Amino acid sequence: MTNKIAALSLLTLGLLSACSNTAPTADVPSTPPPAATPVAQERFVQVAMVPLQAGDTPQSLAAAVGGAVLSWAEDGCSSGDEINCMAIMGLKSQADGQPLRAQSDRTMYIEPNKDVFGGGGKMTATMGGRISMWAGGRISMWAGGRISMWAGGQFTQLPENTKLWQKIRLEEAQHMAPKLGAGVTVAVIDTGLDLQHPAFSNSLSAPSTWYDFYDGDTMPQDEGTFGVGGYGHGSNVAGIVLQVAPGAKIMPLRVLGSDGSGDVIMVARAILWAADHGANVINLSLGSSENSKIVQDAIKKVTRSRVLVVSSAGNSNLNKITYPAADATAKDSGDYSLSVGSVDLNDVKSSFSNYSDKLKLVAPGENVYAPAPDGRMAAWSGTSMAAPMASGGLALALGQQLASGELIEEMTENAADIYKISANNPYKDKLGEKGRLDLVRFLDSASDD
Repeated sequence: MTNKIAALSLLTLGLLSACSNTAPTADVPSTPPPAATPVAQERFVQVAMVPLQAGDTPQSLAAAVGGAVLSWAEDGCSSGDEINCMAIMGLKSQADGQPLRAQSDRTMYIEPNKDVFGGGGKMTATMGGRISMWAGGRISMWAGGRISMWAGGQFTQLPENTKLWQKIRLEEAQHMAPKLGAGVTVAVIDTGLDLQHPAFSNSLSAPSTWYDFYDGDTMPQDEGTFGVGGYGHGSNVAGIVLQVAPGAKIMPLRVLGSDGSGDVIMVARAILWAADHGANVINLSLGSSENSKIVQDAIKKVTRSRVLVVSSAGNSNLNKITYPAADATAKDSGDYSLSVGSVDLNDVKSSFSNYSDKLKLVAPGENVYAPAPDGRMAAWSGTSMAAPMASGGLALALGQQLASGELIEEMTENAADIYKISANNPYKDKLGEKGRLDLVRFLDSASDD
């Protein structure tokens, strides 16, 4: 990407680098700290957006609010661009910000910050053997043997996923898009990845583009105990993207802890970081029950630069999808934003999947096998697994040099109709604009434009 996001407002005053205690290895260079004074890593209770006024300085606002200045964007003040005439403030307590709230001529927007976002889905099956199970050809898809991905209609490297890929017609789609996503970077904003997993060898973006916003260092390693909480969630999501578009690169960005939760400011920063460091697609297999204006403003900024954003719909079986997926229809970013729910192999709504008339698409999200930490493989189920299928499909199209501007519309308008299935009658028009992801119809239509 040649144009950086204006002001990168959520990154301007630091990427938490001051608090890093992790020494990068020789082959994983450290990201240079920003020019401005970095902000110490801290889990703020709330975060505030404060419109800037003439005479404001970071020091004066910090003194008035009682919190910490996390970003400072003033490039848009003269033009009336509110998004780029704003300070983002971290508030340590409910009492912070009271003096500024009393100013009648300034409106300060405050929202909860800590542990607002969570990654959805759960591990449903594992396979043992660790590194050894990748022997005998399974790893060849990621290590350059992509021509042998399919044999007689069977997905040879991970045959457990064959029926899933047949459902979205992946084999034919990969023949239609022979570059397989080469030249495309997909940012996976999640729990991090098992960076040493052989499945990710040669498939990650340059280490200078990685960041761990949760710990404040340059090693977004998936951390935790196998089978507990969110550990392995990001590795699974990234592995799904690479199965669909094995030529793409994954940019690992960690915003969720081992329990699968993370802060508003971490998610927003990661979105802007991804766009500024060359991501073409951003996968957000995470969500919140409450809207975050700060995260939504970050999405507005990156979609202005034609970065595609894919978000999962949530796993509570509610007639309401989580944010930011719920905002994927927003007028100012909807052409570049996609929300994804889950169906089973019979195209019936997954028992866990949220649904809504705002939902744009569904994809099969049950028992999806992909890399897991410590060299393992595991299956997860959730809308978190459906979203990266769409992200991978978009990477296939972008790899063929198709313009990003109409790809979201093409993908949703050319989905397979699943409303004729009686089990979906209660969810009429709430399982996507048309229905389930069909990569062949999508690529065929997008190629004709």
